[in-house]
Amino acid sequence: MDIYDGHVHTHYCPHGTSEDINAYIKQALQLGYSQITFTEHAPLPENFADPAPTKDSSMDINEFGSYIEELKSYQRTYHGKISIKLGLEIDYIEGHEEETKRLLSVLGPNLTDSVLSVHFLRLEDEWFCLDYSEKEFERIIGRFGSTEAVYEAYYDTLQKAIMSDLGPYKPRRIGHLSLVSKFQKKYPSSYDSTRRMLSLLPLIKQKGYQLDVNTAGLFKPLCGEIYPPAAILHEAANMGIPLVYGSDSHHPSDLGRGLDALDQEIRKCLIKP
Repeated sequence: MDIYDGHVHTHYCPHGTSEDINAYIKQALQLGYSQITFTEHAPLPENFADPAPTKDSSMDINEFGSYIEELKSYQRTYHGKISIKLGLEIDYIEGHEEETKRLLSVLGPNLTDSVLSVHFLRLEDEWFCLDYSEKEFERIIGRFGSTEAVYEAYYDTLQKAIMSDLGPYKPRRIGHLSLVSKFQKKYPSSYDSTRRMLSLLPLIKQKGYQLDVNTAGLFKPLCGEIYPPAAILHEAANMGIPLVYGSDSHHPSDLGRGLDALDQEIRKCLIKP
């Protein structure tokens, strides 16, 4: 099997594993990976306070240099065996576009492949970490007034992320398009997510962006589906939007997860290394 995984986290993630990067690479080789992009959660903009209750959403900016040097070292060690790309998962934060643009101007020259995601929602002057926990999601629903209002805010923010000007180092891949559905089995919504996602696909196509085929949702007990669902992936593929498998691993054992759940048509459309 020739696998390209474009969404992988490391021990530099405060809410992830303590396993070192070498453990990921060894596991990837065992699974038949030929290309992997490490996409650690990027440092947050200087003037933005992490809204996650445990303040562990991202890597420390003081560790960025070590992260890049470590990955470059493994590129040399595993040259000819597996292609290792240097990336980040960048947060789109509404109202902090200029700070993010400045941050990317510093970090971006070191990167070869990255993901742009929405984890944080804004309500007036208050911020929330959308996917932190089911208890936190319940609190968010209370603050927004309804589950439907949370979904609306998420997809509105995602649209702004796609259309935003974050400079020349803006990521070219949109991460876990339906992340707001992470707790859908406990907090169902009547919101028409399918319609909203379908409305975003032409914008993604227009920008020439890729789409993260993120299987992590399959392993979230209150979600149980890929981000985004198969119907959206089929439409994206029909439109010619490049699809990139993303395990969204936070531990070496997560690598390769969910690949067997993708139907053959989607598997055929995944970008090959």
